[in-house]
Amino acid sequence: MIRKRYQKWMHDWEYRLTTRDTNRVVRPFEWGLEFVQNWPIADGHLTSTDPADIERYFHDINQRIVENSDSFYGYETPSDFRLEQRQVRVHGTGSNADPRDDLKYANQMGTFLRFTSPVKSGSLENDLVNARWFPAKGNKAIVIMPQWNSDAISHNALGRLFNLLGVAALRLSMPYHDIRMPGGLQRADYAVSANMGRTIDSARQGIIDVRCCLDWLNQQGYTELGVMGTSLGSCYAFIASAHDPRVKVNVFNHASTYFGDVVWTGQSTRHIREGIQPVLNRERLRNALLGISPMVYFDKFGRWPKKSLMIYTKYDQTFLPELSEVIAEEFRRRKLDTEIKALPCGHYTLGETPYKYVDAYYICRFVARAFNS
Repeated sequence: MIRKRYQKWMHDWEYRLTTRDTNRVVRPFEWGLEFVQNWPIADGHLTSTDPADIERYFHDINQRIVENSDSFYGYETPSDFRLEQRQVRVHGTGSNADPRDDLKYANQMGTFLRFTSPVKSGSLENDLVNARWFPAKGNKAIVIMPQWNSDAISHNALGRLFNLLGVAALRLSMPYHDIRMPGGLQRADYAVSANMGRTIDSARQGIIDVRCCLDWLNQQGYTELGVMGTSLGSCYAFIASAHDPRVKVNVFNHASTYFGDVVWTGQSTRHIREGIQPVLNRERLRNALLGISPMVYFDKFGRWPKKSLMIYTKYDQTFLPELSEVIAEEFRRRKLDTEIKALPCGHYTLGETPYKYVDAYYICRFVARAFNS
């Protein structure tokens, strides 16, 4: 009885948090073939306009991504790395975001790594990568990726906590987020949307941007490297780690199987599903986004020794627990060096008191151990 009441209370709380923003936009379904032509695995141009042919072509493209992912997530190291000092800004995305929030940081300056992304999205704002720099002495460093639609302040506290552990941190602004958001948008709608090509392209860009951050850290003398991601950031972190032997320490804060399954079943993506549902069902959406799904990269993730922490939540309405448990079981089945923690809250409530402190404790304890073992 108590467990059922707690579950209802938690689900109600999650629902309130996922419905508080009123600026979610339902956008029509698009294949986004214009993005495909820029990918290294693209093979000619599709001339047919038949919907069935387009879907088959797109599914074939995803299969090629999976089979040739080292090429798809490959890149040339940027030549324009630079640090800049500027005032900290919030870049809020919620419907209640207030520009006056920046006044709280009017006297706070931050150091940011900037460089041109190897992936060109067509948006000048988005293609100039931004990462808040939290330096520390030594040779240990970690790249942090927050959740979808995070503002520019989210996860900065983790950067400072990692510094206390002797670990430097780059807190990456993911594609189409905060300062990288194109004009006219209120949310990071282009990072995950009903446009299949753009969603994959955004993920590819985010994953390659992570690897570029690792390049810069290497250039600064950091040789022990890790990645930490939350929600969407967790997906990027896993795939980046699966394709980069330099990553030795991983934190996956929320984890799930297939990108399309999360979009289809999640509370926070129901407006995206509304745009997709007239065209695709769940299985076809899974195939359409297969190339950016962590589940298909376990073989490549296991190529090099790594230590990982996976955290999921028992009452998650965005990354359903049954999907997270499949990922957890895959870590166990393959006997990968992984700690798995299940917290008694949901996706959004993990960012609320008291759960956020429990989460931070597990993350910091693991990072300290993993880098020093």
